[in-house]
Amino acid sequence: MPLTTAKPLSEAGDQTQALLEIRNLETFYGPIMAIRGVSLDVPEGKVVTVLGANGAGKTTLLKTISGIMDPEKGRIVFDGHEIQGREPHQIVRRGIVQVPEGREVFPLLTVDENLSLGAYTKSNRAEIAQARELVFSYFPILAERRQQEAGTLSGGQQQMLAIGRGLMLKPRIMLLDEPSLGLSPLLTQEIFEILRRLNQEAGMTMLVVEQNAAVALDLANHGYVMELGRIVMSDTAERLAASEDIQRFYLGHANEGARGERRWKKRKTWR
Repeated sequence: MPLTTAKPLSEAGDQTQALLEIRNLETFYGPIMAIRGVSLDVPEGKVVTVLGANGAGKTTLLKTISGIMDPEKGRIVFDGHEIQGREPHQIVRRGIVQVPEGREVFPLLTVDENLSLGAYTKSNRAEIAQARELVFSYFPILAERRQQEAGTLSGGQQQMLAIGRGLMLKPRIMLLDEPSLGLSPLLTQEIFEILRRLNQEAGMTMLVVEQNAAVALDLANHGYVMELGRIVMSDTAERLAASEDIQRFYLGHANEGARGERRWKKRKTWR
């Protein structure tokens, strides 16, 4: 059965209500077009992943959604309202939180202080305390290290802190940029299992961009493949994981034929 290529869910016949809709998005770095007509949907309560190699445009996509970069063309609709071109703090207040690539914790501040910064838009102390307890319930190691400077945490603990800082806002959607970056396979598995629990138990909607296709597709409900700034493939995570192209070019499963064809001699079917 063929995969869907470059279609958002709503155009592929999926009737699930999208919390986040992106249509024909174009973003530039100076004269260079980094995002080329991207369209995708993130249904409420679901996990959607965007796969792609370095330079595919994944981080630029998240920065454009978050308001860090302005698109030249296209629409970003969140909960029925267009948000493209708005300031980042306005987008955060609507309930969109980005967990950046490389964690970006404040190294000289304690774990507790980093978490407090995640709740800077909140004024209700009881609500902030409740959010902190939620974070500690998913990341108990952070409760043990709450007075420790963030810069002295391990890489895995810093990633937990970055996710926890985002949760302090009680967001409607989390944008996660390469959460497995720099982590061991064991820590990656642990982080993604916590993300799965957050989705299943707390109903957290997530857009996850990743190079690690195996863990991303195992977590996600739906996936997109991004190359050179454009979406080249879209389908359910299960069907993407089973596709020959994804297995060969993203999961490293090279099925050599009778002639022993090498991976770099194969051509992707979406080109």
